[in-house]
Amino acid sequence: MESDKKLHISLNFNGEKVASAVFAVFAAFSTVAVFGIIFYILYAAIPAFRQIGFFKFIFSDVWNAQTNQYGILPMIVGSIFLTSLSVLVGGTLAVVTAVWMVYYCPKKLKKAYEQLINLLAGIPSVIYGLFGYTFIVPALTKAFNLAESGTSGTGLLASSIILSIMILPTVTSVAKNSLKNVPSNYYEGALALGCTKNQTVWKVLVPAAKNGILAGLILGIGRAVGETMAVQMLVGGANAYPFSFFTSFSTLTSIIVRDMGYASELQTSALMGSGFVLLVFILILNLLLLLTRRNSLGGNRFFTRRIDESNGIESLRSYKRTGSVQDVLWIISWIVALFMAFVLCFIVIFVLVKGLPNLSANFLFGRSSNRQTTLQPAFVSTGLLILLSLAIALPLGIGAAIYLNEYAKKDNPLVKIIRIFIDTLSGIPSIIFGMFGMLFFVTACRLNYSLTAGGITLALMILPTVIRSTEQALSEVPDSMREASYALGAGKLRTVFRVVLPQALSGIVTAIILSIGRIVSESAALIYTAGSSIYTPTGFSSQGSTFAVLIYRFMVEGTHTEEAYATAAVLMFVVVVLNILVTLCEWLFKRRNKV
Repeated sequence: MESDKKLHISLNFNGEKVASAVFAVFAAFSTVAVFGIIFYILYAAIPAFRQIGFFKFIFSDVWNAQTNQYGILPMIVGSIFLTSLSVLVGGTLAVVTAVWMVYYCPKKLKKAYEQLINLLAGIPSVIYGLFGYTFIVPALTKAFNLAESGTSGTGLLASSIILSIMILPTVTSVAKNSLKNVPSNYYEGALALGCTKNQTVWKVLVPAAKNGILAGLILGIGRAVGETMAVQMLVGGANAYPFSFFTSFSTLTSIIVRDMGYASELQTSALMGSGFVLLVFILILNLLLLLTRRNSLGGNRFFTRRIDESNGIESLRSYKRTGSVQDVLWIISWIVALFMAFVLCFIVIFVLVKGLPNLSANFLFGRSSNRQTTLQPAFVSTGLLILLSLAIALPLGIGAAIYLNEYAKKDNPLVKIIRIFIDTLSGIPSIIFGMFGMLFFVTACRLNYSLTAGGITLALMILPTVIRSTEQALSEVPDSMREASYALGAGKLRTVFRVVLPQALSGIVTAIILSIGRIVSESAALIYTAGSSIYTPTGFSSQGSTFAVLIYRFMVEGTHTEEAYATAAVLMFVVVVLNILVTLCEWLFKRRNKV
């Protein structure tokens, strides 16, 4: 009996060690993925760097496939101009919107408005591009009489308008969370010193949240510089500098989509070089984002001011004027908030009004042919991609989250490094994932253009979402439940699977829904991995087109605008349903916690 008991204890101990090692490998996978992406993109770009010359490639403004001259300076300048203007407009609107949501929004409207912002974030970029190309561009052409001069409305102004709307939800969410985390005694202290509410908000609370606001702006820059499909539809595509609002130009992302389909060997390498430069920009932005995070004393590398956490005292100035500029800012915040709600409702209604009349049973479920493209292939392709992506990402993501929250020590430097790489993986643009998927899965692994290659690529893209959501759900499980399980004789592994994970199920379901939303919205990465076939796939080895890819294909062909809007209406309906499901899961989770 004694020997059997020792054997049982030994087996349990060995099982715990094996489980811990497996979970650690899952957690480290994100690090391997980031290094793999950087290595493969750089490896593919080296022939262009070697033959053209690295500095000539960066600083030359000639991009000519006939003479094998490739320089990306106009694309770099175009990306900088577009990103700067978009963040200046969209970032300002986002910060003002966040302030309104936290301090001025009526309680009855707050939840509904948050859902509007979430829906704005969930709209696929290809729908933004479709809306911009068919509404914004004609409106600008008419407003500025561009047709008389033979100029279209594409260019810097149209693309920056759409991109400003696209980055607004990202900046708003981060800024809103930062404003919520400002200690309440700041507000109370400012009022006690004679400040009005508006003065307190704009001169005390907003400056106190500047770290989070800056982090949101950096995330907005990352989103803007990496955007592909919407930008490709609106910039025009010429190899020129965007020195006017209506000059056709290209960015680092749009040049890849424009030329990759028919590029020569050297040109393909040059496009990979463009992707590598873009990847370096994103890595620098992630480093800046890391430096903006507060340290244990409340400061960081950029803002060295320290907050005395022991008594929560920070110098506050008293503002006794009541009719100041802050009252004007209060009015502006209401105008901006109402304007953004109008913009979202207008985009949704515009797409539905344009698309719903073109829907029919045959278009939805009929068989595609050379004469007619239907949505049947999109339903099958999207379903298969969801199954494959989740089958890969869920075990890896949940295992990584279990290691980070249940097994790893909180002060372990390795854990901090892993989290940095998870954040880095989440910030890599989809076009970079597509290029990596084409190089590694399609070419090196010989999977060809297939749903398998596309599904694995999507799994890498949604992995950070699964890890973050699951880890957050695990951290909210009370420690008392773990301690009760240990007291009853259960080991850590049994406790995790029998006690902790069931309690975190709502968070995992939320991660699944968010991942599905990312999958159905993706287009740039799938074009280079899963292809864009109009026929119904017969298995994972076949090519396929999702709804987002079909919309882009319809727009490229130029004669299927009605079909593009019909597909966009279906995709918009899916996005709305997914947002409702996420909200429902969060409500059920909060209700269960209260009980």
